Amino acid sequence: MTTETPSEYNNLETLSTAAILAGMNQLDMTVPLAVQKALPQLEKLIEATVARLGAGGRLFYIGAGTSGRLGVVDASECPPTFGVPAGLVVGIMAGGDGAIRKAVEGAEDDASQAWLDLAQFEVNEKDVLVGLAASGRTPYVIGGLQAARAAGLATGCIVCNAGSAVAAACEFPVEVVTGPEFITGSTRLKAGTGQKLALNMLTTATFIRLGRVRGNKMVDMQLSNVKLVDRGQRMLMDELGIAQPEAAELLRQHGSVRAALLAKQG
Repeated sequence: MTTETPSEYNNLETLSTAAILAGMNQLDMTVPLAVQKALPQLEKLIEATVARLGAGGRLFYIGAGTSGRLGVVDASECPPTFGVPAGLVVGIMAGGDGAIRKAVEGAEDDASQAWLDLAQFEVNEKDVLVGLAASGRTPYVIGGLQAARAAGLATGCIVCNAGSAVAAACEFPVEVVTGPEFITGSTRLKAGTGQKLALNMLTTATFIRLGRVRGNKMVDMQLSNVKLVDRGQRMLMDELGIAQPEAAELLRQHGSVRAALLAKQG
């Protein structure tokens, strides 16, 4: 596993802060190239996700450690960004929600628990399950994918090693091979960055394809604070060529950028 191979750097404790930062930055520059190589795989996973969600399905993530936390973050950001229901994209952590903040000993080693966790959501063949595991060998993720695939769900993964057991357990594997870490085996670094970039692409492309973006604007975003209300007003000002007071009134009347645009433009 390339994620476990020795760091290209040594004697890290002897380096200056500047040298540590320069080394990490140099390695981080390789991550987008690793993602680029995985784009054809990612495209297949996104097409399957668009089809399932378009037919009324949901997207689930399962993972442990950093990988699982990244799934929870991505899922939690979809409702405010795209205005979708909270249950449309769901992130599940090995060890439960408490593991988001504090590691749960041995949770990732239980190959049967992921399917039990998913069963609470009454998953079915309309849904998509994406396993997140930098190593590609997490039993929790492998077991969940195998059970989900047998039950008819569309299955994919985002891993950071080639030819892994996690990839073999799903239909649409995405392998972002990021290579050795700055600190040997610390996959919260390059591997975590690679997974985050792939997750950004997965949900962003999916919801663009499903009509949740108009032009280049988040017209369905939730107007949940002053900053977002201001952003919504600026969207209307830009799109309609109107002044701020009129934009503010349109937003007040219609409650969303999309509704305001439809009212003015049809």
